[in-house]
Amino acid sequence: MVRIAWALLGALALAISGVGAYYSLRPDSGPAPLAASGEAGVIRLHAEPRPVAVAAFEDGQGRKRALAEFQGKVVLLNVWATWCAPCREEMPALDRLQQKLGGPGFEVLALSIDSGGAEAVKRFYDEIGIRSLAIYVDPSMRATAALGAVGIPTTLLLDAQGREIGRRAGPAQWDGPEAVRVITRYMN
Repeated sequence: MVRIAWALLGALALAISGVGAYYSLRPDSGPAPLAASGEAGVIRLHAEPRPVAVAAFEDGQGRKRALAEFQGKVVLLNVWATWCAPCREEMPALDRLQQKLGGPGFEVLALSIDSGGAEAVKRFYDEIGIRSLAIYVDPSMRATAALGAVGIPTTLLLDAQGREIGRRAGPAQWDGPEAVRVITRYMN
């Protein structure tokens, strides 16, 4: 029931805001390539970095974690769920991005809102061969709400100071050349 309410709220918010429907409402469109701000398929880069709400969640071992722990590296924070078709489709690209850029200066933080917690995510990772992404979960959706994610997938690009520098509603080809270009620009 919570999942249905979450999906309906996201679709309504997008329709009201004029952004358009999520990929899950347009299955023929596929994930858009990431491009520079102002173009179709973009991560909307902000004119100025924005503060990010305090967001607490758990890792795959059930330990409490917070976004503040990731300061010092650029973070691509992706809010997703195993039951979300466009989320499932973009997860391999996020895994490849982590393989390509992950390290001391960058991390993909894939934050699942699955009510099944870390076990549901682990089963999904095993099922589709995700090897490079750590497991992070927010089954209460408190962190997700604090971050202002009105639907899934929602992705935030955070700078090394932990500030939001861009946001995307909907899936993207995160390991494509445009995404890598935008992310590495902030890593340098």
